[in-house]
Amino acid sequence: MANPLRSSNPVLREKTFSGQIVTGQEMTLQGTVNKTGLLLLFVVIGAAWTWGLAHSETPEAALPWMMGGLIGGLIACLVTVFKPNWSPLTAPVYAALEGLVLGGISALFDKSYPGIAIQAVGLTFATLFVMLLAYKTGIIRATRGFKLGVIAATGAIFLVYLVNIGLRFFLHTEVPGLNSATPLGIGISVVIVVIAALNLILDFDLIERGARMGAPKYMEWYGAFALMVTLVWLYMEILRLLGKTRQR
Repeated sequence: MANPLRSSNPVLREKTFSGQIVTGQEMTLQGTVNKTGLLLLFVVIGAAWTWGLAHSETPEAALPWMMGGLIGGLIACLVTVFKPNWSPLTAPVYAALEGLVLGGISALFDKSYPGIAIQAVGLTFATLFVMLLAYKTGIIRATRGFKLGVIAATGAIFLVYLVNIGLRFFLHTEVPGLNSATPLGIGISVVIVVIAALNLILDFDLIERGARMGAPKYMEWYGAFALMVTLVWLYMEILRLLGKTRQR
């Protein structure tokens, strides 16, 4: 039976917290919030670099930085997942490298659709605030059924993405409607954005449980890192959705 306490975020699971040994200070919610703010700062710094390059006289100079950020970010992510006690170092590295990718991609979208990047940033933070408010006030509760539903939906989305990558690589086609600006394509993006946003509820719940369980202090960095993974996904999906609506 699926564990109703786990998050659909693959880097944020209950055993991540319960398997750690406390040797000093314990994890706190405020500490995790502070670390999340620092990681956001690293993302902004990385994004500003590739954004500037993409808007320079040689925009192609941003590509190597984006590729390096993509590969390096994946490595940093995997290292953090398997070595949570390294997260005070690897989480900021991950955030900065993801920033390089997001800055470049955002610049590409913004060149085609001026102002779209700032709209996506605003909507991402607005969604974060609304989800946190809904969680804190009990409007949305992380019940067993809710968790299982979000987990299943998130798994289905990533399965579709994997299938789409396979189709594009081997057959030079893609899942119908997934990337199109048709009503179907826009509807699919709306659903994905909603699922990504609901993952924030599960992340809030798991971070709160980690603090209650007395996880070690460095798990604040891990919790912030896990939340950042969801926020990066949410931002990218909102950016894609806005791009589709601008094409119509």
